Amino acid sequence: MRAVIKRREGQSGIEIGEVDPPSAGPGEAIVDVIATGLCGTDVHIAHDEYAHARPVIMGHEVLGVVSATGSPEDAGWIGAKVALETYFSTCEHCDACRAGRRNLCAERRSIGSFRDGGFASRLRVPVINLHRLPATPGELDGVLSEPLACVAQCLLDPPVVQAGDRVLVTGPGAMGQLAAQVARASGGVVTLAGLPSDAARLAVAAELGIGVTEGPPDEDAFDVAIECSGAATAAASALRALRAGGRYVQVGIFGREIMLPFDTVLYKELTVTSGFASTPASWRAAMRLIASGDVILTPLITGRVGIDDFFSALTAAERGEGVKTVVVP
Repeated sequence: MRAVIKRREGQSGIEIGEVDPPSAGPGEAIVDVIATGLCGTDVHIAHDEYAHARPVIMGHEVLGVVSATGSPEDAGWIGAKVALETYFSTCEHCDACRAGRRNLCAERRSIGSFRDGGFASRLRVPVINLHRLPATPGELDGVLSEPLACVAQCLLDPPVVQAGDRVLVTGPGAMGQLAAQVARASGGVVTLAGLPSDAARLAVAAELGIGVTEGPPDEDAFDVAIECSGAATAAASALRALRAGGRYVQVGIFGREIMLPFDTVLYKELTVTSGFASTPASWRAAMRLIASGDVILTPLITGRVGIDDFFSALTAAERGEGVKTVVVP
């Protein structure tokens, strides 16, 4: 089968080639891929800014249908339309695993980085990773389940936004769009901030009723700031935009060390939190948000390509074009 494989260092180390299709062992399932989202993490992997093994099939935002299972007792999954938790394995013995925080396990191995992922027509995952999707308006909506679960991990466990909070979200990519919608569903009055070059992305949010701005946010004007761009300038702007006693949430990945005006945290007594990847609890929250219609996903999918056009989609993601491009094998 055709797949996008990271074999060597750098973007030049990615190739599109043929690999053998996987087979399921006990407790595992084979998922036929409907679509896999191209994520900012994939860009970081392309540039060796995010840990990964080589060779590995990239892609972790997977929507698919279960076609086979390795254990007879799991056969009830066959034919189910699913989204996938990303952890192929964790140690299950460390303090983080024992506390239900498998996302923080030092031995965690995830699809798309350390185990073969979804930029292919099929992949193998543990059955425990599967989530049945609720009905959605768009056929590809479920591809955004994984980033939505990550946003839920950052914003809902514990809740960050209270009813009536003035919320700034920086970065109008997929994570920013999802964060803005989750913050609104939590009762916040949301402004999504971007640059003039983000006009098309901001227009998507505006159509969904989210307040948007292309200019720098006012200082001391917000109760909550959610940084989703992974840009140091946006993070600094978000810190300054908070009122005294405000709450700052880091969602985006910088991929390198950055400089920030961190004394602002001290002077304003800000609370700084984040959330790395997802947990079973955040996945349950994501499924509820999709089922209730509190998060609208269809307009966020702004492009689709085949596997052979992966590099054009990667370049578009690097340039900040569109919101979410999906690879359809």
